[in-house]
Amino acid sequence: MSRPFTFYEFFAGGGMARLGLGRGWDCLFANDFDTLKTATYRDNFGGDHLHPGDVWAIDAGDLPGPADLAWASSPCQDVSLAGSRAGLGGARSSAFWGFWRLIEALDDQGRAPRVLVLENVAGLLNSAGGADFAAIGQAFAARGYRFGAVELNASAFLPQSRARAFIIATREAPYGLVSSVPGAVATAAVRRAFDSLPEPLRRHWLWWRLAAPYARNTTLADALEPDDAVAWRSKAQTAALLGQMSPLHRERLRKAAANGERITAPVYRRVRGTGPGKIQRAELRLDGLAGCLRTPGGGSSRQLLVIVDGGRTRSRLMTAREGARLMGLPEDYRLPAGATAAWRVIGDGVAVPVVRQLAAQILEPLIAGLPAIAAAE
Repeated sequence: MSRPFTFYEFFAGGGMARLGLGRGWDCLFANDFDTLKTATYRDNFGGDHLHPGDVWAIDAGDLPGPADLAWASSPCQDVSLAGSRAGLGGARSSAFWGFWRLIEALDDQGRAPRVLVLENVAGLLNSAGGADFAAIGQAFAARGYRFGAVELNASAFLPQSRARAFIIATREAPYGLVSSVPGAVATAAVRRAFDSLPEPLRRHWLWWRLAAPYARNTTLADALEPDDAVAWRSKAQTAALLGQMSPLHRERLRKAAANGERITAPVYRRVRGTGPGKIQRAELRLDGLAGCLRTPGGGSSRQLLVIVDGGRTRSRLMTAREGARLMGLPEDYRLPAGATAAWRVIGDGVAVPVVRQLAAQILEPLIAGLPAIAAAE
């Protein structure tokens, strides 16, 4: 039997990248600063290789190996489209440079990982007008890595809209894994990121190839608990929520109730209008998807749900276990006790099946020196 692939997992959170990589991978080292997340990681995977604390406090000597892969899901608050957009110089996203300092030190010792993956919100592709993306590319290129980016949405696999950028860098020969021109999976944001690069960096660029995933056959309703297993909000609370909806949305629900149709819809509260005309609206999403799950510090972490069934319209909060399903976590994954704590872990994670697709179609063939398993576009 061939040896497992080996990896480091930086900014590991609850270990969702580890779950996505799967059983064929051996984690040599994991790190996160957040004590709640490291406790969750330890509860699910053990702590022999877990190194809690600030990435800036880690020394290259703390890292066994070499490892085949270094995966880094660095904090996103400063590059998120919903955040302050402070860029990689922000207090949290600057942790990337703490990670990169370790890669440089490993390289100086002749044991740098063969492949790197940096995962972040899609806003990283254009943060600071493209300067942050170029800075990352320059860092990679200076150490002999070629790199490219893909943007994937968890909605291709799970009933949650969650777009993320993945910058994949390598020193390997990417036989059969890249194209000479942008392919079908090169989104507009990725193309703009490439176009924004200085000409010398473009020579280090790789257009990664990915096959389209199988069509998703689940909806938000499939991830939810039975109606009798959850706590419902009061009639007055539901009525107040409906009162914040536009006439169009209320009519959609009224027709469903009249027809006996079951509707499961997440609700988002948004401020519409400007000046004195501003009003808070409750808006439904009716495409069978949840919106992007968030942490308690990143907006409304627990999405509100409206359920219409049997002529009744009720509302409730999404449960943490339902959120875990929307991230692709297995049913036996141990969440922290308490909704706020659980959502802190869930909302900061990467969707498990997205990582698995990248592993199967790019990372494993790349490290093994094999052509793509299924890279037809």
